[in-house]
Amino acid sequence: MSDTANSGWHFAWRVARRELDWRFRGLRILVVCLFLGVAALAAIGGLAAAVGGELASRGATILGGDVELSVSQRRATAAERALFEAAGHVSETIRMQANAVTARGGAPIQLKAVDAAYPLCGRVALSDGRRLTHPADRAAWITPALADRLALRRGATLRLGSAVVRVDGVIADEPDRLGEGFTLGPVVIVSMNTLERTGLVQPGSLYDTRYRVRLPAGTSPAAAAARVTRAFPAGGWETKTRDRASPGASRFVDRMGEFLTLVGLAALAIAGIGVGGGVSSFLASRRSAIATLKTLGATGGDVARVFSIEIGVAAAIGIGAGIVTAIAAIPLLGELLGRVLPIAGGLAIAPWPFVSAALYGALIATAFAAPPIAAASATPAAGLLRGVLAPVRSAPWRARVVAFVAGGAAIALAVFTSDQPVLAAGFLTALAATLLLLALLGYAVRVVAARLPAPRRLLPRLALAALHRPGARTGALVVALGLGLTLFVLLTAIRTSIDAAIATSVPARAPALFVLDVPRDREASFRRTVASVAPGAEVRTVPLLRGTITAYGTTRVADLKELPEGAWALRGERGLTYADALPAGSTITAGKWWPRGYAGPPLVSVDERLAKALDLHLGEPLTISVLGVERSARIASFRRIQWDTLGFNFVLVFSPNTLADVPHNLAATIDAPAARTSAITAALLAPFPSSSAIEVGGVLSQVRDLVSQVALAIAAAAGVAVAAGVAVLVGAIAAAREARTYDAVVLRVLGATRAQLIAGQAIEYALLGMVVALVALLIGLAGAWYVVTQMFDFPWAPDPVMVVLTLVGGLGATMLIGLAGAWPIMRVRPARALRTI
Repeated sequence: MSDTANSGWHFAWRVARRELDWRFRGLRILVVCLFLGVAALAAIGGLAAAVGGELASRGATILGGDVELSVSQRRATAAERALFEAAGHVSETIRMQANAVTARGGAPIQLKAVDAAYPLCGRVALSDGRRLTHPADRAAWITPALADRLALRRGATLRLGSAVVRVDGVIADEPDRLGEGFTLGPVVIVSMNTLERTGLVQPGSLYDTRYRVRLPAGTSPAAAAARVTRAFPAGGWETKTRDRASPGASRFVDRMGEFLTLVGLAALAIAGIGVGGGVSSFLASRRSAIATLKTLGATGGDVARVFSIEIGVAAAIGIGAGIVTAIAAIPLLGELLGRVLPIAGGLAIAPWPFVSAALYGALIATAFAAPPIAAASATPAAGLLRGVLAPVRSAPWRARVVAFVAGGAAIALAVFTSDQPVLAAGFLTALAATLLLLALLGYAVRVVAARLPAPRRLLPRLALAALHRPGARTGALVVALGLGLTLFVLLTAIRTSIDAAIATSVPARAPALFVLDVPRDREASFRRTVASVAPGAEVRTVPLLRGTITAYGTTRVADLKELPEGAWALRGERGLTYADALPAGSTITAGKWWPRGYAGPPLVSVDERLAKALDLHLGEPLTISVLGVERSARIASFRRIQWDTLGFNFVLVFSPNTLADVPHNLAATIDAPAARTSAITAALLAPFPSSSAIEVGGVLSQVRDLVSQVALAIAAAAGVAVAAGVAVLVGAIAAAREARTYDAVVLRVLGATRAQLIAGQAIEYALLGMVVALVALLIGLAGAWYVVTQMFDFPWAPDPVMVVLTLVGGLGATMLIGLAGAWPIMRVRPARALRTI
């Protein structure tokens, strides 16, 4: 059989074709493991690429132009507008909070005024099928949410400030909606002339003005935006370009995609262990066939080729099924993601995520399958014919090199194709360290079990002996059990921490309402109005302005090529205030607060976390731009802020003499019973038409929904990893089946009952579980802490009871899986089994 005609790949293919079973008996664990890992990785990568491509391809439509220039509480000067118009075609929009009032009541809204050039890209689609550009004067387009809340339809009227407008349609699609960002209420679109008639824009009013510019072909959006910031460095302009039309959405997709890709890699790596166990189990079941081939003259190379083909076909089926499933799942996942990000249907599917997932699967299969194939091929026929009495030889060094190269290639592919290679390398290093730790733990269990004195009772003695007997797969069981329990702990700790963040997002004394644009000269009247409908309600007011940090120390923000880590306050405009007294919820950590009635040089108190990110020092200057004018103040103190109070928390608080002369209004929080919220809002509509009340509960519901969907995505991805871990455990149990069958037969011959054998294995798994559970708890909590606090910036607050219960439940589930795998062994008849030895 070893001559040229009957050797090589042609011979191997003929034998493998006869051996292959379309049901893949013995290779199902391999197929399932590769299917789970590849499907998860391909679906995650494909969805992230599709959404990223969607955002990039629709960048100009999402943004409303090639460049967006925005500023708060003012409109562009003549010189600024001239520069915009020199660059390209310009459209101006204004956004502000307001109230929509009808005879049935009122509701807080996001008022959006557009000019005749709006939109530069696309059209506004209305629910009646019309596709228009901008509303007529004295007309308004409203969202379905507002139409439902106030029972409005086309032709109805509503009051905005001092103007009465007619509802001309309900918005079905707003082309630049995603680029607008988070809104505090349903959107109402009116013309610029209508906005002027409302009288809502007054000196000190809070509003954002945005200029979208459509550039000539070939013009760089980044260069056009840079010209504006260079020409008007004190203007406080915030810029966006079409390639980052929605930075928040892009950051969300990038961060979630990176994290979920790492989870997919973890699932595939864990599945690789299952591949190794599945291949070992399959080859153990084919020992007689291998021995027969060798007896008939087949070489070790022939045997290796035969089973490489069989295992390769099974791996290809698993990988192919995973890719097909991922392609089918992406449209469904896109529909779910559309609830978070308004992306269009029919996502374009990029090929690379699927190619890379298939490549990962092939490399992982090669790395974990090569050693057992080579070991079985190198074992002499006589040794194979002895069955479990003769162990299989260890894998030759060439097979180990192949496994090392394949594993290294998979790691290199993961690291060098990642947007964050350091994060990917760290994650894979942590995963490798976890596997190594569990492998060392398995070795330690065998050594300690061998040295412990034998218990007097039969069942514990059998269980302890099973941990260190020749051929025992204690190491594989420890790794499989440890991975499963670690994943259970990891998932539970992440989920309960996120749930805790959602549950504690509303403190016990959260304000019921935020009110914007309360006139400074009518504060007393505002308080009386609130008290008239909600006696005892607590009202707190603060001055509120908007401004941009333009310089700190000797650094100009415009000169920074990249913002420092944690310096989010430099990204666009921030809320600003001034105060005589230290704000509630703040604690001075360095420096001191200015005295009441301070009239010296301007001072500012800075959030300590921002100070650390920017390496600020007491006494250094900090410059802001307010209404296009720069103002500087010296840093007097750093503060620790309790952000979770949902009160007024400002990164920058100035001494009163810094900003008191700038036109501005007040913002207020109202702490009142939830039952009085609607009455307060209604009472403020008539006397304060320019003020807008925002219900805290509605805003937090949106936040809760978003966080819940993030948690669901994490749970779904981690669930795939858990499923892969279970498959690994099943594979480890299957790989030890032949040896356990031999043990069970011998013990049955010696008089042991099935119940005793099952009890012995239960004690064995319980001993392993108690040892592994503590290590899994520590590793799982460490991994969950990193994910929760470092990747998603949530507070670390796992539920210890749920974690422990999940650990115990996971341990019980794995024991049941192990015992379920042992039950077929108990049914083997001793006489029949002894004939095969």
